[in-house]
Amino acid sequence: MRKEPFTTGDFIHVFNRGNRKMLIVHNDSDKWRFLKVLRFLNDKYSPPNIFREIEISVNNGKSRQFERPKNWPSSQPLVKILSFCLMPNHYHLLLKEVIDGGISKFMHRLSTSFTNYSNIKYDEVGSLFQGNYRAKLIKEERYLQYVDVYIQVFNFFELYPGGLEKATKEFDKAFDFILESPFCSLGESFGRRKLNIIDRDILAGTFEDLKEYKEFARELIIYHNIRKDINKYTID
Repeated sequence: MRKEPFTTGDFIHVFNRGNRKMLIVHNDSDKWRFLKVLRFLNDKYSPPNIFREIEISVNNGKSRQFERPKNWPSSQPLVKILSFCLMPNHYHLLLKEVIDGGISKFMHRLSTSFTNYSNIKYDEVGSLFQGNYRAKLIKEERYLQYVDVYIQVFNFFELYPGGLEKATKEFDKAFDFILESPFCSLGESFGRRKLNIIDRDILAGTFEDLKEYKEFARELIIYHNIRKDINKYTID
């Protein structure tokens, strides 16, 4: 587990991709498992066979899939996850360091847990990911907003039928496409679903509502070169 030079209160853009750029998720089942990793491993409490405990709780009708089992102690997150997007061969996270070494510990758990899951399911060995995750410290609040749009909207536009170019031309339809997907945090950011994964922190007060956020995203993506604007904070 590597030691990061982050301090409590820092905001970090984290990225990793599949080894040799291969897929990290193959179907919706894998994608939901990744979301469960984000939800349940972001905690100081980490019992053995954690996902077995969750499934037992679900199967007994005691909780829904993303609710915390009632017999667990109070949640103590390792990080704040402000936003995320899961792509077929990579992921992006916007994190806040809330305890010393929290990001490093959380990312180690994520990589180890999801690699073990994938290797068992697909009868593979070795690392699922392309080395250590990469991370960029975001020092200005203005760029925090830019990176958030980059993660939640711009990246996920690539999955819109017809790709990024068509998504840009059909911005309204493509934006709704993202809102409907649970594998990007945009819908949860504005109350369309509640998976209890994200905590918007200071971003919650940045935009008055979804309409304002959407117009901000439109401005960045269509009328500005978002990659150029935040080049020093992007790492894919």
